Amino acid sequence: MGDLFAANQPAAPLAERLRPRHIDEVIGQSHLLGGGKPLRLAFQSGKLHSMILWGPPGVGKTTLARLMASAFDAEFVPLSAVLSGVKDIREAIAQAELTLQQSGRHTILFVDEVHRFNKSQQDAFLPFVEQGLVTFIGATTENPSFELNNALLSRAQVYVLQSLSEAEMGQLFERVQREALPGISFDAAARERIIGYADGDARRLLNVLEQLQTAAQAAGVSNIDVAFLDNTLAQKLRRFDKGGEAFYDQISALHKSVRGSNPDAALYWLVRMLDGGADPRYLARRIVRMAWEDIGLADPRAMQLCNDAAATYERLGSPEGELALAQAVLYLAVSAKSNAGYVAYNAARAFVSQDGSREVPLHLRNAPTKLMKQLDYGKDYRYAHDEAGGYAAGENYFPDGMPEVSFYEPTGRGLEAKIAEKLAHLRELDAKAKNKKG
Repeated sequence: MGDLFAANQPAAPLAERLRPRHIDEVIGQSHLLGGGKPLRLAFQSGKLHSMILWGPPGVGKTTLARLMASAFDAEFVPLSAVLSGVKDIREAIAQAELTLQQSGRHTILFVDEVHRFNKSQQDAFLPFVEQGLVTFIGATTENPSFELNNALLSRAQVYVLQSLSEAEMGQLFERVQREALPGISFDAAARERIIGYADGDARRLLNVLEQLQTAAQAAGVSNIDVAFLDNTLAQKLRRFDKGGEAFYDQISALHKSVRGSNPDAALYWLVRMLDGGADPRYLARRIVRMAWEDIGLADPRAMQLCNDAAATYERLGSPEGELALAQAVLYLAVSAKSNAGYVAYNAARAFVSQDGSREVPLHLRNAPTKLMKQLDYGKDYRYAHDEAGGYAAGENYFPDGMPEVSFYEPTGRGLEAKIAEKLAHLRELDAKAKNKKG
């Protein structure tokens, strides 16, 4: 009876059947797994630590997390940030506590697509990471610096994974052919095209080879050539350069073309990425970021236009919604440029991170109660609307004793040219007010 049920079980996908069982079987990531390299040392250390695995799809993030659990005989509890919420996190923590009590085994909490968790969701498991109840391993395709809480980042080592090189993809191809595709051969041109299509993504390579195996068996074909690829995969076989530039290199090229005010180059890179199968929602998020980072207050309409383009894509989907993204990119490329807001924000963050916690001056404090008023909260505050020109010249809004700082320096481009003029005028009024006091 057991054999009957086993015979009815669906075969595991090729990607699962060929998943490495030891780090020596992992193809790629030699900068992390080679002798004396960080992740190799982590495996050899005998001590687990929380980590974030950052890299494009199909480079082995989940595999490495599972291998870590196996190497340390830890319970492996996977969560998907796309599908899970705080309730799932609590259940995972309860399971970790039970496992520790019953067997003394530690738990690795693996969160795939961790950048999809919002702040409250990330905060939900942070205390248990701090207590050592679970070791957190997060996988993300997005820059952790932008997507994850600083508290979480400070407790986890970030490892950057890279797309597999063409040579590494060739090694994987040979392994699949040797272990899972008996009796099927590939023309050199077909092999090259399949590797180019996979573009450094091992999972994509395994999936397409599995599709081809099924199609070849159904058609009674033992040798796969380019014509068979075209007939079998049809529109799924997108065009990639033979060398397969890394996904993040293309994003960088798009961003720099926008920053460099070249609409044609920006449009080219956007279309290249869409044609290569990039998620348009990811591109929409990056386009919105470009508006804030490189255009800023020089043209505030850019942010709204990019947000509208992202919303349009959500409403229309592909391919109609991609036109909105294309026009947003064109607008950004031809807009006046300013990174003054971006520079100011980073400068303010750097200052605050190194400075002490200064008290809010009494005149700036809120005074909703009688006691607070008796303690001089809000005393001598100057209400700007009652002052000449709606500006309280010479008023101080920084903590007492804080050195003079100037984070935001607008450029002379676009709307920021007028902002610069206004700020210069206000600074003149401040200077005159201080001279009168002196």
